[in-house]
Amino acid sequence: MARGKKAAKELSPEEKLQQALVPAEEQPYLIPENWCWVKLHFVCEYLKAGGDKPASFVEKKDKEHLIPVVANGIENEGIIGFTNIGQISAGTVSVSGRGTIGYSFLREYEYVPVVRLIVIKPRKNLLPDYLKFIFDVFEEKGTGSSIPQLTVPMIKDKIIPLPPLPEQLRIVSRIESLFAKLDEAKEKAQAVVDGFELRKSAILHKAFTGELTEWWRKEHGVGMDGWKNTTLSEIVSGFKYGTSEKSTYNNTGMPVLRIPNVGTGTLSFEDMKYLAHNDVDEANQVHENDLLIIRSNGSRDLVGKCAIVPALSRKFAYASFLIRIKPSEWILPDYLALYLNSTDARTQMFKKAKSSAGIHNINSQELGSITINVPTIYEQSAIIAVLNNLLAKGQQAKEAAEAVLIQIDTMKKAILARVFRGELGTNDPAEESAVELIKAVL
Repeated sequence: MARGKKAAKELSPEEKLQQALVPAEEQPYLIPENWCWVKLHFVCEYLKAGGDKPASFVEKKDKEHLIPVVANGIENEGIIGFTNIGQISAGTVSVSGRGTIGYSFLREYEYVPVVRLIVIKPRKNLLPDYLKFIFDVFEEKGTGSSIPQLTVPMIKDKIIPLPPLPEQLRIVSRIESLFAKLDEAKEKAQAVVDGFELRKSAILHKAFTGELTEWWRKEHGVGMDGWKNTTLSEIVSGFKYGTSEKSTYNNTGMPVLRIPNVGTGTLSFEDMKYLAHNDVDEANQVHENDLLIIRSNGSRDLVGKCAIVPALSRKFAYASFLIRIKPSEWILPDYLALYLNSTDARTQMFKKAKSSAGIHNINSQELGSITINVPTIYEQSAIIAVLNNLLAKGQQAKEAAEAVLIQIDTMKKAILARVFRGELGTNDPAEESAVELIKAVL
């Protein structure tokens, strides 16, 4: 008779408990006496990673495919399609193992995980809601030289603070109450941020149709007869592509302005490259009040974006993916730049631009055919002053809202940090120790 392997020794309940609990010297910080530090997998029914897409898969839900198929990611909660048979029951926490590593969702529905999405099913001694908050505050990081990833073995021994079950319920209730108020404030701040471009577009449209300065014309006793609808080629000159010479970061020759230097209306001089010499043709140089326009880019949104050249202390060249134009004496450079960066002008550019092999282009002829409403120089000045004031206030409001969003996220993290130290003021020290929860499932 063949001799089999020696059976593994059965651990006693006390030995199992010692494996589950975290030794005092490994505990990150002090928690209430009736809490305990425990390794994650001891309070989970299972920890698993998603596999391949199911055989029956559709991108849009139909009568036969009602079960979400979920991958790593944040957008749409990671749902990439639907299938007809579920794998994971409701009441689990999923954690992104790739891409947005460590990002977690509480799944209150049946689903199928794919692409190594990590799924955690807690036991009855651990609330899924509480576990979700755990992953919100104790961020996970992936490893890997080529594709960073988070795996089940990497998190199964994650140590977490475990309160008694009634305290978990109180914690979840308190957090949800506090976060609801913060989320309400967040929605209002986000609405300000999201609405900025829309409000800006509306203001610019009013500016270039004469509505914004109607008051100015009344004050000066003039009408719209001073406005002229014309094309860009009629009011600018010098449509010229820049140099195609190679440039480097070695500061040895003439600096060359490139696509990264073209901001919305203004030039940036932070990321400068240089030609190998200073002998650049005058036609490939820029001067004060010239406009530089992006004529070619892989991003459609960048094509046509322009900036004014300010007063310069030295000579600058410009690169071949830019077009230089020179405004005539009866259009102000600021007015023209504001218009070309407006939705009205950019809509025209998008229609005229050509695309090939993923590159979007607009040439000088197409650019020259862009139509523009041009008032008198005096009204242009008034428009510029009003726009600068309104847009500055809008930008300030947007930045203030963005600061609020950051503050809200910081406050949430601060609340969660207090929660998992037992500092929320909800703990009852007389309640049975969480250790008993561990004993019940071992």
